[in-house]
Amino acid sequence: MDTSMISPDSRVYLIIEYAHRGELYKELQRCKYFNEKRAATYVASIARALIYMHRNHIIHRDIKPENLLITAQGELKIADFGWSVHTFNRRRTMCGTLDYLPPEMVESVEHDANVDIWSLGVLCYEFLYGIPPFEEKEHSDTYRRIIKVDLKFPPKPIVSSSAKDLISQEFILKLLEHPWIVQNADPSGVYRG
Repeated sequence: MDTSMISPDSRVYLIIEYAHRGELYKELQRCKYFNEKRAATYVASIARALIYMHRNHIIHRDIKPENLLITAQGELKIADFGWSVHTFNRRRTMCGTLDYLPPEMVESVEHDANVDIWSLGVLCYEFLYGIPPFEEKEHSDTYRRIIKVDLKFPPKPIVSSSAKDLISQEFILKLLEHPWIVQNADPSGVYRG
């Protein structure tokens, strides 16, 4: 299709501010893992953004460290909306990145905005341990662990039982009220460490 014939009024442009510090992935690789205050601040910040998106019927479907950008002030911005959808309905498309996929997507069952909440739980684990929770060498083993929700906490680094509780429970929008978030997250959403 010749896109030069499309009216500028029919195009959608997504413009985000410049994220001077780049991808959160690079920062996580540099640090290996984050302390609980930093992880909680980032999780709370992402949760607030997801709540806003979900209220507006947008499902991102590819929340991962590579799609989170850090501004010069240390704020996180969600990027790469390539798999996102604006919908009121449940979806069936399997999309996103393997380590962050929820069981319903792996099993090709209908899914909704909760796929982003699942990914946020995976991120929380990865922030604290430096690796995604279900990662295996073989994709088939990763799929199996996701479907079984085979969640294991390594002995190092040492993570509080409150953080493990947040990761282990079914994520809901009350995540921002969880004691671990309340005790550790900077309310401004900016990590200043």
